[in-house]
Amino acid sequence: MSALRVGVLAYPGCFASEVFGVPDLLTMAAHVAGPDRSGYEVSVASPRRRVTASGGAALAVAPLREVDVLVVPGFELVPGLDVDAKLAALAPEIAAIRSHTAAGNAVVSICVGAFLLAEAGLLDGRRATTAWLLADELAQRCPEADVRPECLVVTDKGVTTTAAFSAMYDFALELIRRHSGADVARATARVTLVDDARSSQTPYVDARLLPQPGDEFSRRVMRRLDQDLAARYDLAALADAFGVSTRTLLRRFADETGRSPLEYLQSSRVRRARHLLETTDRTVAGISATVGYKDPGTFAALFAKHTGQRPSDYRAAFRRGADRRGAD
Repeated sequence: MSALRVGVLAYPGCFASEVFGVPDLLTMAAHVAGPDRSGYEVSVASPRRRVTASGGAALAVAPLREVDVLVVPGFELVPGLDVDAKLAALAPEIAAIRSHTAAGNAVVSICVGAFLLAEAGLLDGRRATTAWLLADELAQRCPEADVRPECLVVTDKGVTTTAAFSAMYDFALELIRRHSGADVARATARVTLVDDARSSQTPYVDARLLPQPGDEFSRRVMRRLDQDLAARYDLAALADAFGVSTRTLLRRFADETGRSPLEYLQSSRVRRARHLLETTDRTVAGISATVGYKDPGTFAALFAKHTGQRPSDYRAAFRRGADRRGAD
């Protein structure tokens, strides 16, 4: 089996860590596999002679050439950035992506690199993902794509997209698994302290960082619900508090937010429970009662629906504080 040719497409403003993350893990995998197994031929290439990455890091780049897998890193997508202008300035890179895939070779984007793939027309009619924080924006820019914000890595007909930053390692481990074998991928993960058991980015979603839809009416309803998360949900009493019918409350809230007051309350309860699981030693049953659920089983099912994990598993993965320090 010949060496797998992997190229990273460097471009102005790309994240330097995402340029070198995959190549570095492949280098480690080659060491783990040993000389008897085929390795990886890795290059950092660009249609430009000089490339300066994020943070002003100058990158040494080679001319573009044919590779088996082309990796497209992401860039800093900050509020207020003119994404159209950014992508227009990357026309040579987008043309290179199109040329690469037209030859029948695989392409993978890291995080916001999916926006370049979308601009190249590669996500139309395909499943895709990106950082959960930017998934809605990708879906709006590329309505023909089936954006899956819960997924870490999505491959559809030769096009792979990943979630943010560290998801490049989830992709790289899968690439190592396919090319070098499951044993090499497993050993590489152990040597480099990379988690090879993740399956979703849902547990990492922090709804407080997402744009909050809604106008003044729905925001007042949200504040009232947040004041006492343990209180029994009473739609009639809630509507009465705002001087409207239950039908009007549901319609106005849905028009402004796209969901019901109960759905908002459930997500708010889960958000509070996540915080308590991360920062306290309270039992799951105690936390369940604190956020309004007398039955821990009902609470656990709702928590798993929102986060993809049972409460005890979430605590084990994200617990902060004294027990973590004590384990050091």
